[in-house]
Amino acid sequence: MAKVTKILMLVENMPVPPDRRVWPEAIALRDQGCHVCIISPKGTTEFRESYSCIEGIHIYRYSLPTIGSKYAAFIVEYGIALLMTFLLSIKVLFRHGFDVIHAANPPDLFFMIGLFYRPFGKKFIFDQHDLAPEMFQVKFKDRMRVLYQLLSLLAICSYRTADLVITSNVSQKQVAMKLGHCPTSKVFVVRNGPDAARLKPVTPEPELKRGRCYLLAYEGVMAIQDGVEYTLYALHELVYQRGRQDVSLVLMGDGEHVSILHALSNKLNLDEYVNFTGWIDKEDILRYLTVADVGLTPDPQNGLNEYSTMIKTMEYMAMAKPIVAFDLPETRFSAQEAALYAVPNSVEDFADQIESLLDDSALRCKMGALGRRRIEEELSWDHSKKNLLLAYEMLRSNSSEPSSPLVSDPTTEVTEIRN
Repeated sequence: MAKVTKILMLVENMPVPPDRRVWPEAIALRDQGCHVCIISPKGTTEFRESYSCIEGIHIYRYSLPTIGSKYAAFIVEYGIALLMTFLLSIKVLFRHGFDVIHAANPPDLFFMIGLFYRPFGKKFIFDQHDLAPEMFQVKFKDRMRVLYQLLSLLAICSYRTADLVITSNVSQKQVAMKLGHCPTSKVFVVRNGPDAARLKPVTPEPELKRGRCYLLAYEGVMAIQDGVEYTLYALHELVYQRGRQDVSLVLMGDGEHVSILHALSNKLNLDEYVNFTGWIDKEDILRYLTVADVGLTPDPQNGLNEYSTMIKTMEYMAMAKPIVAFDLPETRFSAQEAALYAVPNSVEDFADQIESLLDDSALRCKMGALGRRRIEEELSWDHSKKNLLLAYEMLRSNSSEPSSPLVSDPTTEVTEIRN
């Protein structure tokens, strides 16, 4: 990777380092001897510095305004993000220089920056975290159809502009090949693998269960597409329809939907059973997951989640926790026998699967062990990052087959067959 030594990473929808995909990628590239800079938004409470250097990675941040109307916010936020990212890229160019622009989505706007720098010999990588048009459709339903069509066009432009495309799973790779007409050699699957060495149980603290026998756990973003309300409806079913007062729920995370979730918990008379922690540090997440009995992946079928790999699912697996999830293709690929699968979007079946696990400690242990083994043998970040490095080797060699590759690609063929 000697010819690719300076990398500029762009991200808009999360600050860095909390972004759980961008930061591991940056660390992996740094460990290969690359000079890495990142441009991201500031956090709401932490990571408010305009510049910081963390673990040898230079991070430049910008502020985003708070706007009441979600329609106006969508347009204004992305417009400001594009402008500020471009201006900061000029600062990075003169302070550090860069050979490659590695842009994460959403939004699918950073191809414009890639086009600007192309005459200067800069390469552009499109790192697709989510399908942006489908995400927009979930958030806004059938409203603003013209904007949805525009987002589809921007996705196509991102695919076409990119020297390489990185996706988080094979479902998204197939979209890139179909919608963007990308040849298979241009698209690399880099899964959201957890850090198996870090995600291990700590000393159990039973008091985190708040006096109840069983603890259900959710961790991650709480936006409309994440379906966290299904955890509350299922808990209500267990407590008030099935008479189980032996179970509680911890919701670790935050997001645009959290105020609605608080109101729903109150409406369903679940406040004494539910613990909203907000964003907590990694050590506290490990404390809760250590004593949790079941990890919940409530992401519903909505036209987006079918194509998404949920980081939380694999973190539950790394912690040897059995999972209850809706039966979606990528979720099933990730968890396989480590999860029980409910009929998509069925509260009653979701509650059924939870209750099956609560009533069978042997099954919980068996599924947890299977999940941990799958992480260690196939899905940890140590495995996933090999394809990231292979993608950069391909970019460096500028050929259809990398010369002297850093690693082989052990997962792509198997993944495509299984899906």
